Amino acid sequence: MKSIVICLGVAFTIPLAGASALQASRLAMTDKPSDANAPAVRRVEVSITTKGFEPDKITAKKGKPLRLVVTRRTDQTCAKEIVIADAGMRKELPLDQPVMIDFTPTKNGELRYACGMDMISGVIVVQ
Repeated sequence: MKSIVICLGVAFTIPLAGASALQASRLAMTDKPSDANAPAVRRVEVSITTKGFEPDKITAKKGKPLRLVVTRRTDQTCAKEIVIADAGMRKELPLDQPVMIDFTPTKNGELRYACGMDMISGVIVVQ
């Protein structure tokens, strides 16, 4: 006998004092960490276009959290995923959907990122 389980969820929005529900939801989605002593996350938007990764060079600081928000804007390249081999990361990139990649560089130098076929690439320069 097969059974189907259906879960129904209810979402509540509670506005903050003096803030609209929209403002409250935006406040909840900031890149600031919840721990006041933790370093702020640096956010970098990366697009994949017919020209490749844009930007194709990103600077970062050793020991500082980095969030790449990668959006594939075209289906005309082989860049359907992003690979950061030295960081052990590989992420699929659905068309027109932002994909977040969070990590903290641990050493100075260059971290190369590329498409899955290693034909289109860029670099993160860690200082």
